[in-house]
Amino acid sequence: MAVTEITDAQFQKDVVDASQQQPVLVYFWAPWCGPCRLMSPVMNGISDSYGTLKVAKMEVDASPESVATCGVEGVPALILFRDGEPVESIEGAVTKDRLTTFLDTHLSTAA
Repeated sequence: MAVTEITDAQFQKDVVDASQQQPVLVYFWAPWCGPCRLMSPVMNGISDSYGTLKVAKMEVDASPESVATCGVEGVPALILFRDGEPVESIEGAVTKDRLTTFLDTHLSTAA
């Protein structure tokens, strides 16, 4: 499954409402952020590895409402949503191994 790019206008439908059926990982990023550029291949790999997980990518400068609502203070930031609510978040660049461990912990309890 590919990473879906979203904006404030799509946040409710593509994240909050969608997470009622499947978990959604939102990747907050900025084009001027070096660590964000390092995270992009990791996010694409995660999207391909977890068939039941929806991965959404949101540019922070273009989506200030969602950034404020989610309490994002730095980028890159990752927030996992389940049942319309944020479950847990990570700020800063992380390795694929750390992200996989994070997701396995939360997704194994989703069923």
